[in-house]
Amino acid sequence: MVNRDQVAGLAKQMKGSVKQAAGKATGNRRTQVEGAADKLAGKVQKAYGDVKDRIKRAF
Repeated sequence: MVNRDQVAGLAKQMKGSVKQAAGKATGNRRTQVEGAADKLAGKVQKAYGDVKDRIKRAF
């Protein structure tokens, strides 16, 4: 079962990947770093959603 945090986390990861690639393509270091930060935030949110899901299944 997928919860909102998992979906939102994956969306943030995708957004971060696109932003990072755009920054790389244009040579904009700031956009590239922002993309990497978005990817990391997405990974954290997805991990939170995974833990929430495991706890829900345990009970």
